[in-house]
Amino acid sequence: MIFNFEEKFSDSPFVEVIWRNHSESGGQFISMATSHWQMVVTKQQGKTKLTIRGPETKATSAYCPPGAEHFGLYFKHGVVMPQLPASQYRDGMVDLPEARSDSFWLNSSVWQFPNYENADTFVDRLVRGGLLIQEPVVVTALRSDLQELSIRSVQRRFLRATGLTRGALSQIDRARHATGLLQQGVSILDTVDQAGYADQPHLTRSLKHFIGLTPAQLLRDREPEQLSFLSKLP
Repeated sequence: MIFNFEEKFSDSPFVEVIWRNHSESGGQFISMATSHWQMVVTKQQGKTKLTIRGPETKATSAYCPPGAEHFGLYFKHGVVMPQLPASQYRDGMVDLPEARSDSFWLNSSVWQFPNYENADTFVDRLVRGGLLIQEPVVVTALRSDLQELSIRSVQRRFLRATGLTRGALSQIDRARHATGLLQQGVSILDTVDQAGYADQPHLTRSLKHFIGLTPAQLLRDREPEQLSFLSKLP
């Protein structure tokens, strides 16, 4: 195993989950699709950087260097950083410029790198400074009938806030949910039913695209290949 993940809930209504890991040996892993954008702080060889990562629409091969430490914040759907919207970084990322060894530049100001322990305080400062806001149309669209998304302005606002269409977001979240079920030992047929797939081939196509492994691979060996972070919190 390249790394183990640790996670916890956040007290902030803007954050989905907080996670961290440490890689001793390094190596290749599968970066699964995700519908959330995130901030990731990486420490390696005495250097620290903060990266904004957009949503990922398919599984890709990735590499973790040895001795690296990562800490991340997955933000809730509809949470937006106006200066760096998720729509600009779909399937991409940007490293924020370093100010000093312990800080970075954001919105023409110097910010200290956050850590796993003070993540909520860091997010609160971003919110108070107007650097994190919520787009209410996303929450409304996720709770409402899909017919409401025929309104063009709603579609645009949803895409700008999340970097994804409503349909793509749902497909990614369903694939990750199905992966969690299979990793818990739920059978393929039961996963088809519980995750709402039409049939087993539908599930297989979805997981191969979004997760990078088939249901049989996930079920046969609970960890056939190292995967990126998948929350185990309820």
